[in-house]
Amino acid sequence: MKSITIKGSERESVGKKATKALRNAGKVPCVVYGGEKPLHFSANELAFRDLVYTPNAHTVAIELEGSETVNAVLQDIQFHPVTDKIIHIDFYQLFADKAVTMNIPVRLVGNSPGVRNGGRLLFRKRKLAIKALPDKLPDFFDIDISKLKIGDNIAVASLLNDDFAILHPDTTVVVQVKTARAAVVVDEDEDEEGVEGEGAEGAEGAEAAAPAEGGNE
Repeated sequence: MKSITIKGSERESVGKKATKALRNAGKVPCVVYGGEKPLHFSANELAFRDLVYTPNAHTVAIELEGSETVNAVLQDIQFHPVTDKIIHIDFYQLFADKAVTMNIPVRLVGNSPGVRNGGRLLFRKRKLAIKALPDKLPDFFDIDISKLKIGDNIAVASLLNDDFAILHPDTTVVVQVKTARAAVVVDEDEDEEGVEGEGAEGAEGAEAAAPAEGGNE
């Protein structure tokens, strides 16, 4: 998994007054848990842009002045209720021999014949929670939907891997194609003949028609 470097300074004081002063200076107070003791530090708000405002998952290399680099993952983030500015971030320290839990984004690959025939693509799980050792964390779950016909679905059971544990029931549906009005159900041979010469509809375009999944994973 790709890593983002965050450069910051260790916090000498963690009181309310010191925290408020940091925020007024455009810095974000942070804490790294999971080690022998919590590590308190701060960094410029802009340093977290590529970590927070992205659909991708990343690990973090935290570089503090006069200290060794700490590898971690984002665990929790708090935003100001009015301005939406980042006001606090919690990280969890990574160790090579200790499994960690993380939400991994799902990407759809290919073109669904069910969608081309008028079916409706429903993207049920845009992220999947997994537990794995740091060096086994994948960047994405790439799911091939090129054989997904009307009435078909892809569930967690088909995504199982020895490198990590997926923290959802095996029956959890990730993506499916449901019948819609004017949908045409064809057999496999007819579908292949009908597709020849057609402009392929990208998975991303079909995804845009699917309702966004509510809430955090």
